[in-house]
Amino acid sequence: MPRRQRNPFLRALSPLRDFLHTEAAGGALLVAAAVVALAWANSPWSGAYDSFWHSGIGLEVAGHTLHLDLRHWVNDGAMAIFFLVVGLEIKREVTSGHLAGRRAAALPVAAAIGGMVVPAGIYLAIAGGTEAKGWGVPMATDIALAVGVMALAGKGVPASLRAFLLGLAVVDDIGAILVIAVFYSSGVQFAWLAVGVGAVVATVVVRRLGVHHMPTYLVLGALTWFALHEAGVHPTLAGVVMGLLAPVTPRFAPELVDADELGDLTSVEHAKASMQLAKGSVSTVEWLEHVLHPWTSYLIVPVFALANAGIEVSTESLRHALESPITWGVFAGLMVGKPLGVLLATRVAARSGLADLPAATSTRQLLGAGHAAGIGFTVAIFIAELAFKEGPDAEAQIADAKMAILVASLLSGVLAFAVLSRRSSRTR
Repeated sequence: MPRRQRNPFLRALSPLRDFLHTEAAGGALLVAAAVVALAWANSPWSGAYDSFWHSGIGLEVAGHTLHLDLRHWVNDGAMAIFFLVVGLEIKREVTSGHLAGRRAAALPVAAAIGGMVVPAGIYLAIAGGTEAKGWGVPMATDIALAVGVMALAGKGVPASLRAFLLGLAVVDDIGAILVIAVFYSSGVQFAWLAVGVGAVVATVVVRRLGVHHMPTYLVLGALTWFALHEAGVHPTLAGVVMGLLAPVTPRFAPELVDADELGDLTSVEHAKASMQLAKGSVSTVEWLEHVLHPWTSYLIVPVFALANAGIEVSTESLRHALESPITWGVFAGLMVGKPLGVLLATRVAARSGLADLPAATSTRQLLGAGHAAGIGFTVAIFIAELAFKEGPDAEAQIADAKMAILVASLLSGVLAFAVLSRRSSRTR
C-alpha cells in the first residue's frame, strides 16, 4: 500500500528554497569573479586577459563552421544555459509560484514595469540625444546579487518582501528577454529563423507524443540555438524557449510513490529505479532547475563576470567615463530610476486596489527592495554588450556602460543592505 507521506528526498527539492539558497551563495562567487577580472585587467598581465578571452575556437556542424572567440562562447553559448534556467523559473512562477493568479502577480508585475520604464526614461533624458541605443541597460536586475543582499540583511527582512523581490526579478527577466529579442537582434536571416521555428515546433510535437528522452530535447535545443545564431537573433533566447516549453506536471503523482521503494538502494538496479522514480515524481521544470541552477550560479555566471567585468580603470578611462552621457544615463537609471520606479508602481497598484502590499512591510523596506533591484550587474552587462557592439566607438562605449554598471550596482547593494538591515518600527 503506497504511503501518502512524501519522502524527505522529494521535500528537499522545494524549488523556492533551493532557488533562493543557490542564488544567495552564487552571488558571493559572482562578486569574487568580478573583483578578479578587474584586478587582472589592471595588472601587469592585462594583455594576457584580453588575449585569453579573444582566443578563437571553431566548431563545424553539418558543413557549417561556427568560429567565435572565447568571450562570445561564454556570452552566447554558456549563457544560453543561464537563460534556460530563467525560462524554467518563469514557467514555474507563472504556473504555481508568486505570479500564479491575477492578484498574486499584480504587485510584482507593476513593480517590475515601474522598475523598467522609469530607468529607461531617465537614461533617455540624459543620453537619448546621442546614445539612445543604451536605454535597455539600466532596466536589468541581477537576481543573484539582489537575493544575496537580502540574505545578508538577515531576519529583519520579512518573508513576504523576499517573495515580492523574487517575483519582481522574474518579471524583470521577462522584460529583459523581450528587449533582447525585439530591439537587440538585427539583420535577421529569415531562412535560418524558419529552421529555428521548425526546431521549436518539433520540440512541442515530441513533448505532445510523451517522449521523455532528454538527449532528444538536447539535440533540438542545440539546433534551435545554432539556427537563431545564424539567423542574427541572439541565441540565448533558445534557452528561454526550451525552458518555457518544459512540462510543469510530474509524470505520476508524488503522493502515490511508495517511500520504501524510493529509498531502496540495495543494488545498482534498485538505485537506478529509485532515481527514475524520484525524477518522475517531480515536474521536468523542477528537476531541471534543481540540476542546472547550481551550475549556472556557481560556474556559468561567475565565468561570465570574469570574462566581461575586466575593464581598464585609469585616469584616462575615468575621465572619459565621467564625460560620457552613457555613464550618467546608466548610473542614474540604476541608482535613482530603479528604486523610484519600484516604489511609485507599488504605491499606485496598492492604492488603486489592484494589489496588496507585502505583509509586515514598511515603505522603507520597499525602498530597500527597490535599491536591491538596482543591482543590474550580470544582465545589465549582457545588454550593454549587445547595445553598443557596433560602431567605431563600440569598445569605449561598452567600457563606459560597464563602469557605470559596476559603480551603480555596488552603491545600490550598499544602500539596500543599509536600509533592509534595520528593523522598521512601523510595519504594515
